[in-house]
Amino acid sequence: MPRTVADKRSMFRALHEKACFVIPNPWDIGSARMLQHLGFSALASSSAGFAWAMGRPDYAVTRDDVLRHLRSLCEAVDVPINADYEAGFAKEPEGVAANVTLAIDTGVAGLSVEDRNVDALTELYDLSFATQRIRAARAAIDKSGHDVMLVARTETLLIDPKALTRAIDKLVAFAEAGADCLFAPGVRDKADIKAMVRALAPKPLNVVAIRPGLDFAELADLGVRRVSLGGSLARVAWTAMLTAAERLKEGHLDGLDAALAGKQLNDTFRRFV
Repeated sequence: MPRTVADKRSMFRALHEKACFVIPNPWDIGSARMLQHLGFSALASSSAGFAWAMGRPDYAVTRDDVLRHLRSLCEAVDVPINADYEAGFAKEPEGVAANVTLAIDTGVAGLSVEDRNVDALTELYDLSFATQRIRAARAAIDKSGHDVMLVARTETLLIDPKALTRAIDKLVAFAEAGADCLFAPGVRDKADIKAMVRALAPKPLNVVAIRPGLDFAELADLGVRRVSLGGSLARVAWTAMLTAAERLKEGHLDGLDAALAGKQLNDTFRRFV
């Protein structure tokens, strides 16, 4: 029997109260259904993966594009979806709150709001203003009456990899403002991850595995509660396609040798029809 939206949301919150789990990032309905088929308990959208599937660079999709995408993912699978909601598609806290309300209506079980300046993507909002935005997102969720998890993230380490203290300070402020789960893309060293986990406890920390580094068991041992992949799976898919296409352009067909059989894909997706 298909799970209701409420079921998915309850299941998603419970996942964060247990051991560490992997939350991979699909970029369309097919990849979401395949990941559910493989047994993952929850999925997260990828702003980059979705943008590339639309033939655009990251941060070049509109709020309405993303809302349609989120609704399609939520309706296509029977596991919880966490939304990569970029910077909330608004600058002012009131706009963030209004847009969070729209995201809740798509059926997501969680959504992330980051501190990147929507008007200047190489800049971040300062601590005070970024915290006001998270507080507004929290208020919107509470007003909705739905059990949607608020994930707050800072891009600090992507801009300055040495700014660990500043990143932790922001995450602590976000936690105090009502965020349920925190993360700072770019944290990689064991000592830095451990410091982040300690500062945020008992709230869960998400670590995004952008490139090969610590494995899942190591991250779990450090106290990380969930591991996401960002656009990594989408990049793997694009790499495979481009590699085969480049060989084809050179006049070689051997790039198709590693392709899955159509029957295998049809048999998998037939289960969702």
